[in-house]
Amino acid sequence: MSIKADSWIRFMALNSGMIEPFADRQVRTNETSSGKIVSYGVSSYGYDLRIANEFKVFTNINNSIVDPKEFNEDSFVSVQSNVCTIPPNSFALARSIEYFRIPRNILTICLGKSTYARCGIIINVTPLEPEWEGHVTIEISNTTPLPARVYAYEGIAQVIFFQAETECETSYADRKGKYMKQQGVTLPMM
Repeated sequence: MSIKADSWIRFMALNSGMIEPFADRQVRTNETSSGKIVSYGVSSYGYDLRIANEFKVFTNINNSIVDPKEFNEDSFVSVQSNVCTIPPNSFALARSIEYFRIPRNILTICLGKSTYARCGIIINVTPLEPEWEGHVTIEISNTTPLPARVYAYEGIAQVIFFQAETECETSYADRKGKYMKQQGVTLPMM
């Protein structure tokens, strides 16, 4: 039996808590006003996730070195706002509103939305591995020579789901991955 991709995503989200909160359709306008937004929710073969209003914007005011083995929190400033302005040629971290629980036979990749890409804002998210769960930490690069804005509570990236014919031998949960069940914007860990 074959099932349409968007129907499968709805089924998994509603019956197994794969995505919470879950928008079962593509949302393109603010529900409290007629304003347009960067869309989020179920798409043809994936799910467009939203970002929360918590940001960590990288700064050089403290002359820190960015080192993933010895990450210094002085490398960024924390911002809580509905709009985040990322300085030119700079970078910010955010997190998804949605909490994901990836099934054992699923792998995802996540790509930035074209609305932001066409503005020089590049989104990076590492794959969500089988049996990983948590809020997604999202890397946002402003590649332009101008300040760039991103908007909380709106779409930022699309998660695409790949279903394997068999389950993986070792899942993210099995190997006790260090980013399991992450909450908030999660910094590099060693």
